Amino acid sequence: MDTLSYKTKSTRKEDVERSWYVVDVEGLTVGRISSRIAHVLKGKHKATYTPHVDCGDNVIVVNAEKIRFTGNKWSQKEYITYSGYPGGQKRKVAQDMLAVKPYAIIEKAVKGMLPKNKLGRQMIKKLFVYAGTEHPHHAQKPEPFKF
Repeated sequence: MDTLSYKTKSTRKEDVERSWYVVDVEGLTVGRISSRIAHVLKGKHKATYTPHVDCGDNVIVVNAEKIRFTGNKWSQKEYITYSGYPGGQKRKVAQDMLAVKPYAIIEKAVKGMLPKNKLGRQMIKKLFVYAGTEHPHHAQKPEPFKF
């Protein structure tokens, strides 16, 4: 028998190398682009992906106010919040959400696609969404992500 043994290396959090990517979402559909962003935040696009380690990259999203929905979602999709008090439920339509907080549409969509645990809360911190074309992360030298 050969003495060579092939073992799969499990990535440790100390060994993770993070890149910075910038994504221009102008004219793109919310759900489709959000699933791809969540994929990058998880690190599934890397060969060194390990499910129990946050090995994803940082993602900068620009032009969030120019995102689009299909069908009648602008007038029918509702974002619901609840304060915990009686009568504390608030509903906001996607059109109104875009006018007030255009970045929140993408943040909520991506957050819903990440794990609901400590690891998911770490991953969402690597997402930076901006309404316009400018972002303050030029020092990190982000590169455009090819989907």
